[in-house]
Amino acid sequence: MSVSQQDSTHGSAANGRPVVEAVNITKRFGSTLALSDAGIVVRPGETHALVGRNGAGKSTLVSILTGLQAADYGAVAFDGRPAPQLGDRDGWRERVACVYQKSTIIPALTVAENLFLNRHARGPGGLISWSRLRREAERLLEAWSVEVDVRQPASTLSVEQRQFVEIARALSFGARFIILDEPTAQLDGAGINRLFTRIQDLRAQGVTFLFISHHLQEIYEICDQVTVFRDAQHILTAPVADVTRPALVAAMTGEDVTMPVADHRPLPPDAPVLLSVQDLVTSSGAELSLQAQAGEVVGIAGGGGSGKVEVAEAIVGLSRPAGGTVTLDGRVLRPGSVPDALAAGVGLVPQDRHREGLVPLLSIAENITMTVPGRIERHGVISPARRDALARKAIADLAIKAAGPQVPVSDLSGGNQQKVVMGRALASDPKLLVLITPTAGVDVRSKQTLLGVVEDVRRRGTTVLVVSDELDDLRICDRVLVMFQGRVVDEMAHGWSDNDLVAAMEGVDLHHV
Repeated sequence: MSVSQQDSTHGSAANGRPVVEAVNITKRFGSTLALSDAGIVVRPGETHALVGRNGAGKSTLVSILTGLQAADYGAVAFDGRPAPQLGDRDGWRERVACVYQKSTIIPALTVAENLFLNRHARGPGGLISWSRLRREAERLLEAWSVEVDVRQPASTLSVEQRQFVEIARALSFGARFIILDEPTAQLDGAGINRLFTRIQDLRAQGVTFLFISHHLQEIYEICDQVTVFRDAQHILTAPVADVTRPALVAAMTGEDVTMPVADHRPLPPDAPVLLSVQDLVTSSGAELSLQAQAGEVVGIAGGGGSGKVEVAEAIVGLSRPAGGTVTLDGRVLRPGSVPDALAAGVGLVPQDRHREGLVPLLSIAENITMTVPGRIERHGVISPARRDALARKAIADLAIKAAGPQVPVSDLSGGNQQKVVMGRALASDPKLLVLITPTAGVDVRSKQTLLGVVEDVRRRGTTVLVVSDELDDLRICDRVLVMFQGRVVDEMAHGWSDNDLVAAMEGVDLHHV
């Protein structure tokens, strides 16, 4: 870093002022009170957690801290100085940057172009100097230890690489206060560890972080302080070491919350085999064979590169396998055909709700019913009354927080959007329900609701596949198949230990001498 950057970085620490202080913040959107006299104080060098249920006000606070929205009441200060005017984008970028859960990287551009978007290096005549642009991009990434080829299209970057590029871009504006919004939601265990190492390295160079996550274990691993919002209000700020996990959950929800687990009642002896996967081979070479009975909940666990998501997407028709067959209730599914899977009775919660699970500008009702037109038509025409009635039932059953079925999905919090995706998966009364990382990026109460659905549908004889590396997700399973490097390496019945399961996902046998 330059001398001026170091002075800016350590200025807050030297004078004792907070990096950012938001006081008495109130914000309304129409009749909805998004924040009520809330606030936060983040001090230099901290990694400060901001937690709360979906709809608690976290996103609204972030939008105010980053200059996207103005508070109705209250004040924001950076290093003791009032926040810039709302339209002063350069002024905001010099103070704060946010790496969002939904990437702002433009896939069609190169890494270098993304790093210096709208501020390209110029040569004679005002033309872009591509060689200078690439050199500056390489220097920037080298300065912050980001190992990415600046010439490659951003579309080829992994989720982890995109995040590091976005962090480097934020730092290039001079900001030393970075907001990380659900940064681990799409990372595997190894990727999370690398991210945490990078955060620690950047902290040593004077960068301060506000860390937003629904994975509470991560708060205890990486953060110094924690602030809790609930129902638009500030509830708690304290050192992480002083807050027990039950106390943190209680502060977020206002009550104790327990995650569902499988009740493990034995399946009826005559329960038929509903799902049969024989010698399935994906295009990436992952392999799977399994049989699952009606009413059985089977987990498929593994880390990044294990092949768990690839085999799940091949089962439901999102990708075409290189070989093998999938049979559901006696019907062989057409490889790579989502319509055939839907017709056969498959319901799906995909891995990425933003890219594969929702149409943001459509309403809750339109999203929930888009795969079941036959259930809502009247004389060959969609009946709005039937559509809305089906959506209202889903809203009630899944506790979706919305004014009604006509609310656009884009207006919902992340947890409520995921409930809409679940509602669509259930709308057809599926024979097979496939859940791929179903609780990624949702709060603890939404997680409880989503996982509670599994017990309801299994009682009706639905077979459920839970594809995840989240232990809470896998605890609802009767048995778990563990994948590593494209192969099933273990099968664990009810009663498995966390240590054994995590070790198996990492390719380690704890019992081998």
